[in-house]
Amino acid sequence: MKPLRPLPTNAIFKPLAPRPCHRPSCLRVNPQQCRTFQLLRRRSHHRAIESLNINRIRRDAYDYYTRRQIFLLCGALTGVAGICYTLYLIYLKLDKPKKFDSGLPKNLDPFSSEAGSTRKTVIHDRDGTELVPTGNSTVPTFPRILDLAVGAEGGQEKINGVEYTLVGLGVRTVSFLGIQVYMVGYYIATQDIAAIQSRLIKEINPIATTLVSNEKDELRKALLDPERGEKLWNDILLEVRPRSLFRVVPTRDTDFHHLRDGFVRAITARSQSNSRDYGDEAFGEAMKEFRSLFNRGKVPKGRELLLLRDAAGQLTITFDDGKTGTGTIGRVSEERLSRLLWLNYLAGSKVASEPARKNIVEGIMEFVERPVGTVATQVL
Repeated sequence: MKPLRPLPTNAIFKPLAPRPCHRPSCLRVNPQQCRTFQLLRRRSHHRAIESLNINRIRRDAYDYYTRRQIFLLCGALTGVAGICYTLYLIYLKLDKPKKFDSGLPKNLDPFSSEAGSTRKTVIHDRDGTELVPTGNSTVPTFPRILDLAVGAEGGQEKINGVEYTLVGLGVRTVSFLGIQVYMVGYYIATQDIAAIQSRLIKEINPIATTLVSNEKDELRKALLDPERGEKLWNDILLEVRPRSLFRVVPTRDTDFHHLRDGFVRAITARSQSNSRDYGDEAFGEAMKEFRSLFNRGKVPKGRELLLLRDAAGQLTITFDDGKTGTGTIGRVSEERLSRLLWLNYLAGSKVASEPARKNIVEGIMEFVERPVGTVATQVL
C-alpha cells in the first residue's frame, strides 16, 4: 500500500479564478444596485400593508353589492310593470267590441247643403236605425226618431207611445276654454210639427202654406234675433204648446248637481228679469221642487237624460243609468218653469248652447219649406 501523498498547501487555499463573463455589457448588474432595489422593494411592500384598511374595504364592498341589488330589483319591478301594462292594453283591445260592417262615416256635419237648401245628414246603421251625426267623437250620433210613452195622452196613444222628430242639436260648452259638457238635441212630437209649421209660416206670410227662399231668410233672422225670437218662441210654447223634449247626453263624466246648477241659473236669470210674472209663491215652490229632483249622484258620459214637456206644460225628467234602463226621476207641473227652461235653449240674448240654437233654427227652416202637414209623412 502506497503512502498518502500530502496535497500542497497552495492548492487548497488557492482562490478560484473568476470565470469569464460572456453577457453583454448592458446586462451586467451592479451588486450594489441590486441590493438597493431589493431594499426599496421590501420597504414599499411593508408600506402597502401598513396603509391597508380592512374596514374601508368591507364598507366599499357592502355599498357595491347593495347598489347592485337595488339596481337589479328596480329592473325586475320595471319589467313586471311593463308586462302588466301590456296585458292591460291587450285586455282593453280584446274587450272592446268591433263593428266591422257598421258603415258609419265619421266627422259628418248634422246638416248638409243639397240643391240650394240645407237638410239634415241622415245615416243608417246596420240595423236600419236613422241617425244624425253630431260631429262629436264622444257622442257621435243622435237618433232622428224617438218613440216614448212619456208625454202621451190617454187612450191608445199611451200603448203605442209618441214619436218625436229631431229638429236640431249642438254642444254645450262652459268657460272661455270652451270645455264641452254635453250634447243636447231638441225633439218635437211628429204629430205636433204641423201646428208649429202653421204658426211660423203665418208669422212671415199670413196667406202662405210654405215659405220661399227670401221668406225663409226673414224667418231665420227673426228666430235669431234676441227679442223677436224670444217673443215668437214664448208664444209658441204658451199657445201652440207642442209636445217636445231635450235629449241631454254628457260628453264627460259629471253629476246631477252640476247639471242642476246650470238649469237653475238659467231659469233664475230669466225669471228675475220679469218679477211680475214669476215672482209669486207658486213659482218659488216649483223651483224648490225642481231642485230636489237632482239630489242624486253621478251622470257618466254617454248616459241619456231627457227633459220632456207635454201639452199641458208639465215637465218630466227621465234618466237612463245603463243598468236598470230608463226611469222617471220626477215631474214638475208648473208650466212657467218648463217654458223658461225651454227658452234657455231656443231664444234670447244668451242661450245655453249657441250651436244648438242655430242648428235648431236650420231644422225649423227644413220644416217651413215643406207644405203644412207633410213633414210627418216624408220619406228619407
